[in-house]
Amino acid sequence: MAPFGATMVILFGLPSSPLAQPRNIVVGHVLTTAVGLLVATLMGVHAWSLGIAVGLAVTLMLVTDTTHPPAGANPLLIMVAGEDWHFLITPVAIGALAIVAFGVVYHRGISGQRYPMRWF
Repeated sequence: MAPFGATMVILFGLPSSPLAQPRNIVVGHVLTTAVGLLVATLMGVHAWSLGIAVGLAVTLMLVTDTTHPPAGANPLLIMVAGEDWHFLITPVAIGALAIVAFGVVYHRGISGQRYPMRWF
């Protein structure tokens, strides 16, 4: 999943950023994926529904204090690719949790940087 690449850049390059914290990574990706799936289910995939999905996803990340910019692309990816609800669990939720786990191991064991700054 392409947005995970951008997540890795933030996590490994800027581990103290609020955008790199586990809550933002996991909830941001899961929330925006769910929005994409829900909008596709209710409205279908059209230019206007893609815009609604991204706008709603970004708004929900801001309101829930789980902003994670790479996750903003998830509704587009999910809707254009025609993914189903299984995609929410794997690769999204499991992948986001794995990225966070790897980040913890890397920063605590190799880079020596404090990570995470906060969990959830």
